[in-house]
Amino acid sequence: MAAQNDLPEIQLDPQGLYREDVFTDRRAGSIRRLTPVSVDGAVDPARPVLFSGQTQLLTPAGVLPLGFEIEAQSLAEALKKFPEGVKVALEQAIDEARELRREAASRIVVPEVGSAVGPGPGAAGGGKIKFP
Repeated sequence: MAAQNDLPEIQLDPQGLYREDVFTDRRAGSIRRLTPVSVDGAVDPARPVLFSGQTQLLTPAGVLPLGFEIEAQSLAEALKKFPEGVKVALEQAIDEARELRREAASRIVVPEVGSAVGPGPGAAGGGKIKFP
């Protein structure tokens, strides 16, 4: 177990504070609004308000959580852009799944270390192909 002195000191950045508000219809998903604030909790108008969307889709493999940023200036605008954000996030998830499948299918099979490649002196018999 690590000694107390080995633990990192974690501090919040007082210049990067946000207040978080979550809006949901309890069916389709939620929108998270991050409002920049100063250390006293007052709204910081010098920094932009940030919006992000979250939803879950039921797939044959189980629940797929989707999270995405929404470029908006207001909650009303974020609500209008929510469906398009879901579509983009879903397309990205599908593309990532295809890429992972392609990478898995194209893995190179590497013989076990120390085994011989072909017949000859010192060749180990039998196929000892090892799959990753």
